[in-house]
Amino acid sequence: MKTGKVFLVGAGPGDAGLITVKGLDAIRQAEVILYDRLANPKLLDYADSNCELIYCGKLPDRHTLRQENINELLVQKALAGSVVVRLKGGDPGVFGRVGEEAAALSEYQIPFEIVPGISSGIAAPLYAGIPVTHREHAESFAVVTAHDKSQDGKPLLDWEGLARGVDTIAFYMGVGNLPFICKNLIQHGKPESTPVILIHWGTFGRQKTLQGTLADISEKVSAAKFSNPSIILVGDVISLREKISWFEKKPLYGRQILLARTSAGPSELAKELLSQGADVIEFPKWKVTKIPLDLAGITNYEKILFTSPESAAEFFSAVIEQEIDIRRIHAEVFGMSSKTIKRLRERGFIGKPASEIQDSENMLIVGDHHLLHKDFPKAKVMMTSSKELDRQFLPIFQRMLDEAEVNTMIFPNSASVEPFMAALAECNISAVEFLNSKQVLTLGETTKSAAIQAGLVSAEMTLNPSKEALVNHLVEHPLQGVQE
Repeated sequence: MKTGKVFLVGAGPGDAGLITVKGLDAIRQAEVILYDRLANPKLLDYADSNCELIYCGKLPDRHTLRQENINELLVQKALAGSVVVRLKGGDPGVFGRVGEEAAALSEYQIPFEIVPGISSGIAAPLYAGIPVTHREHAESFAVVTAHDKSQDGKPLLDWEGLARGVDTIAFYMGVGNLPFICKNLIQHGKPESTPVILIHWGTFGRQKTLQGTLADISEKVSAAKFSNPSIILVGDVISLREKISWFEKKPLYGRQILLARTSAGPSELAKELLSQGADVIEFPKWKVTKIPLDLAGITNYEKILFTSPESAAEFFSAVIEQEIDIRRIHAEVFGMSSKTIKRLRERGFIGKPASEIQDSENMLIVGDHHLLHKDFPKAKVMMTSSKELDRQFLPIFQRMLDEAEVNTMIFPNSASVEPFMAALAECNISAVEFLNSKQVLTLGETTKSAAIQAGLVSAEMTLNPSKEALVNHLVEHPLQGVQE
């Protein structure tokens, strides 16, 4: 059997957009992915639907998989012929144990590549408005692991060298040892007034910062109950933050959004929300299989309802493949969403909203969502694809939900409501109870009605069903405590 190959990939610090092009390409071709807790799970959306996902996350109080087990798994999967990706948060060469994993692969002569990533010690400060070096403030920079178990759980470091020889110091995962860190830096020459900042979940929309000095930061952290994952940054360069802070000024910074998903991959709406500074969790994850379309008799229908932009694209691709003259299709066309209507317009059809359609025997529903048939019992249904819940992502979603503090729920269309509720129930979560204290937003009257019918009586509706209207609504209706 042919030996596979392993890619040891840095996922970057959190923001999924910070992964390298080479890293993303490795994920797309992977047959097995072993991923860490600090690698953004959104990156797994880019993997093939048949890719095996193995969680290797290390939590502060336990190890899901020991490093020796991870090494063994990498070897085992590669020797079985698989393309394997080891996905690590940040850069694999910065406290990522990539050397140990590469050595294990080399021992078995397994081919591998190391794909660098952006380190959180550099990226998190930048997202907080702090460059780690600056001509006027800092000419040197060091990264230090601060949760080493060298002596009674305290790191054994060259404290004098750090205090006297380094302008900016980034301590990784050191919240528990913060008093010890501050004490030693002061004892070895750092002034008590030296600025310190903690950056929690850096580069995510849930990013939080807490600033102080070596003299008072420990007390502030204790009072605020700050925890890992956090970068502790020490140095005078922190003073630049007041001038060049940018990420926390984005209009949707602080919004932690749960977005109901109807398609297989990341949605355009999610990308827009992320670009505006929000933290977005898309759920559920779907496995989609396309179905060959038989368009014989398509010219006999008087009305055609498309349930999604994807269904419209798949339908017209089949029209071209089967060499059907588009002029022979005389049916009125309708779309379930404004995005679907826009896709129809790109094909030269002026579509109408689904709310204007009346059930008839000469009507065809084209799409991937069979639940619509209950509203139009006389209509015929042409499935463009079959869709099933990707259960491999359920535990991933639950971990994401545990680590986030969701304050906003968005349903982009009516077809997203019932599948979302059902998928959440498979995680043993009642959607009505979970969303009780959250802001629930819907795009369009039909979607709002579906949400209320499902028990979400507090659902609000945007001015019109568009990305722009949604962003404007979120900006104009800030949640208490979300934005300053």
